[in-house]
Amino acid sequence: MNEFAEFFLAPEWGFLRFAMLVGLCISPALGVIGTMVVTRRISSLAGASTHAALGGFGLALFLQRVCMLEWFTPTFGAVIGAVGAAVAVGIVSIYAKEREDTVIGAVWAIGMSIGLLFLDRTPGYVDWQGYLFGSILLLNKSDLYMTLILDAIILIPAIVLFPMLLALTFDDTFARLRGIKVTTIYLGLLILTALTIVLLINLVGIMLVIALLTLPSAAAACYTNHLRSTMILSAIFNACFIFAGLLLSSLLALPSGPTIVVLAGVVYVLSIIRKKHLSK
Repeated sequence: MNEFAEFFLAPEWGFLRFAMLVGLCISPALGVIGTMVVTRRISSLAGASTHAALGGFGLALFLQRVCMLEWFTPTFGAVIGAVGAAVAVGIVSIYAKEREDTVIGAVWAIGMSIGLLFLDRTPGYVDWQGYLFGSILLLNKSDLYMTLILDAIILIPAIVLFPMLLALTFDDTFARLRGIKVTTIYLGLLILTALTIVLLINLVGIMLVIALLTLPSAAAACYTNHLRSTMILSAIFNACFIFAGLLLSSLLALPSGPTIVVLAGVVYVLSIIRKKHLSK
């Protein structure tokens, strides 16, 4: 144990400890939003918003380098893409009565395709793979501060509006009868999900955001039937997966993002097997 502590606290592993710290700070926001995404069964919508963010990212880089619009940053473009996609899917599903899966599939494909087209026409080198897979081992203090701000943006409304979220999650009709503005809160949830995705893409990449929004919350739901407990357990799972994945990837010289995702996937599968076994 002492040997492990000496190894982990060595100066050359400072970047790893900082990445773990940011991962711990990310976990509460992922636990809350991920639980809502899984419980409301809008995981595909989260994926669509993520890939639409790639469309905004590509557009922003194109405008910066070709049209010299320096103020149109990639993050700003990603916000427009992700939030626009989430709101569009929500409005079309609610008011146009279109099949939600069809709209999500269309937004997913169109958003990513637009991004790739703009990136192809953008002069100079574009590290689009870094955008897909993130750079969790190359984080700095500004990333940590951004993560703490994200926590506040997510956790404060979740605590204040928790009774409404609870009613919205399990029974829309009951929520409407209680006078809750279901449509407004639902669209607000979609916007918060989109913002979470955008702010975390720069940290962990598109692929890891989707995995951490869904797998830990889905695994947590196998152990509890209460929304609040699922959020807390999901946050704990996220922290454990990030911590263990980063440590394991460093020890075995593996890519950090895929290692975290595989670890989360293994725990999810084992949780499903356990739940099925206990239900027999």
